[in-house]
Amino acid sequence: MKRSVVLFVLILIAVASFAQTSSGPNDVRYTVMFAGNKAGYQTSHRNSDGSLDLYFEFNDRGRGPKITEHLIIDKDGIPTQIEASGNDYMKDPVQERFSLRGGHVSWKNRAEEGGKDLSGKAFYVSLTGVPEETALLAKALLAAGGHLPLLPAGEASIEKRGELKVEANGQSRTVTHYAISGLDFAPTAIWLDQDGTYFATVFGTFGANIREGWEPAIDALAKSEQDFNQRRSADLAGRLAHKPTGPLVFVHVNVFDTESATSHPRSTVVVRGNKIEAVGEDAKTAIPKGAEVIDASGKTLVPGLWDCHVHLQPNEGLLHMASGVTSVRDMANDMEDLRAMRDRFDAGTEIGPRVLMAGFIDGRGPYQGPTKVFADTEDEARKDVDMYAKNGYVQIKVYSSLKPELVPKIAEMAHSHGMRISGHVPAFMTAEQFVNGGVDEIQHMNFIFLNFMFDSVKDTRTPARFTEVAKQGADVDPNSAKVQAFIHLLQDHNTVLDPTVTIFEGMFTDRPGKISDSYAAVGDRLPVQVRRGFFYGGLQPPDGMDQRYRDSFQQMLKMTKALYDVGVPLVAGTDGLAGFTLHRELELYVKAGIPAPKVLQLDTLGAARIMRRDKELGSITVGKLADMILVDGDPSVHISDIRRVTMVVKDGMVYKVADLDEALGVKPF
Repeated sequence: MKRSVVLFVLILIAVASFAQTSSGPNDVRYTVMFAGNKAGYQTSHRNSDGSLDLYFEFNDRGRGPKITEHLIIDKDGIPTQIEASGNDYMKDPVQERFSLRGGHVSWKNRAEEGGKDLSGKAFYVSLTGVPEETALLAKALLAAGGHLPLLPAGEASIEKRGELKVEANGQSRTVTHYAISGLDFAPTAIWLDQDGTYFATVFGTFGANIREGWEPAIDALAKSEQDFNQRRSADLAGRLAHKPTGPLVFVHVNVFDTESATSHPRSTVVVRGNKIEAVGEDAKTAIPKGAEVIDASGKTLVPGLWDCHVHLQPNEGLLHMASGVTSVRDMANDMEDLRAMRDRFDAGTEIGPRVLMAGFIDGRGPYQGPTKVFADTEDEARKDVDMYAKNGYVQIKVYSSLKPELVPKIAEMAHSHGMRISGHVPAFMTAEQFVNGGVDEIQHMNFIFLNFMFDSVKDTRTPARFTEVAKQGADVDPNSAKVQAFIHLLQDHNTVLDPTVTIFEGMFTDRPGKISDSYAAVGDRLPVQVRRGFFYGGLQPPDGMDQRYRDSFQQMLKMTKALYDVGVPLVAGTDGLAGFTLHRELELYVKAGIPAPKVLQLDTLGAARIMRRDKELGSITVGKLADMILVDGDPSVHISDIRRVTMVVKDGMVYKVADLDEALGVKPF
């Protein structure tokens, strides 16, 4: 599942810039690439009066935007009028307007409506417009000397990072790498051509946007960009990571015991190197000579948190660590990039959590996932599983276009290597059949609900796997006989569920113009352009179904509690904005009725046990690795205190969260 409407808006704001912005040929075309496959395009037409007509679309498993936009641009390269229409990533309507007239600006989009008098230059950042606007911003920033105020709020700046000669189809040219600050948690990179027009954007391992005909240059651009990002990350790691010269000791601290899900106040914990050396009462635990002592009065020491559903992208390691997440399970990514990122985290040259890798396998077809690894036959599946096992993967994740008959075969192959298997329930297969096929885990709560909608939703490759659950989910009663029978099937097979309920909170309950409940607690702390996305809203309910969508989400929470009550194992995963989303996921488990101490237990020792890492992680126990977080408050009493992490220890290295937040542009709590 891709990450939610809110995060798609952030992607548009943060990585967009898809087309040429200068005169020349009237029509310019750009290619959108996902996982090495062509997924869409953008066209740009410059009119004789200098205005731009743009069209942008891509297909991501049946989702994706189709947007037409008209822009009028002044002599400084700043849009004075924007009109955008079409549909967004989840196929909901787009209507956005911006205008500057007589020194007064006004704007209206799905989430915002406002205006004000303007005394100087400022650049409006569309919420749902065609991504070429970021290229316009880059050009306007260069013309303005490197800095510009943003509308509705914020400020942007630009820096030159370097130049690179690229080649494709017998041609060569030199392109320039720039980065814009003020749009996201880290600078947004773009590439401009030698004549100053837009050339390409590469965004992590997800894909790239590049001038048509230059697709072979993507790897060279990505390598150059990665080299720069790694130098930046290494600098941050060198400045923000602290290695104690002797033992590290927490005194007067409340220690959360994950074995018993209870707290031990007035405790002392001694760390030497990367291991826990002693845990005990203050009065009975000696403080070694030369120790670095931290008075943790009023604070709680908790094992490092786990996010068991991520797709790591650049800069997300820092976001996870700033939120107290010291271990993650990556559920689909580019193999080479992921392994390199994991190795940098482990070596301490980049700040990030421990990484466990799940290998992604899908079937080919119009709704295939963003991957290079496919299996339509048993032989292909065996080669894929063997490849992942050889490269240190601990789990296989299957996806929606896989042939159902391959599920039990892949399960057998994975288990023969000692690997787990999980995934989306493939189309034309029920969750019950998926479990009986030998899988260890199901991703996403909607697939539990779809098990009871098979008569009307057999093909789950399309957005119907979201919209139909929103419409029908309120009727799925966890206490009914058919649901209880399925719950006990999960229990009998010890099948794990990765609910990712925060995704569905956003989809089913977020409404345009109101900040998302998922991020309301932190919205004011985050960069202004990130915060704007939290007002975008989720799925648009049909007329008369607003409450129905909300009721369906409440049934998801009831289902979560029903599964917990009979002992179905849960792992906390997000598939969303790194770090902050996990805090909300844990809050929602408590809202569902699971006691806060048990929620902390399942996301620490519980996750470590499921992933077979509990001998070294998951509890503050003598001899285990020193992965732990210091929380201002007690999340075992008030789960929302988990948002108040002040210090993170991972593998014996110490990080002050205030320093990490500052590097991310996040305000202190």
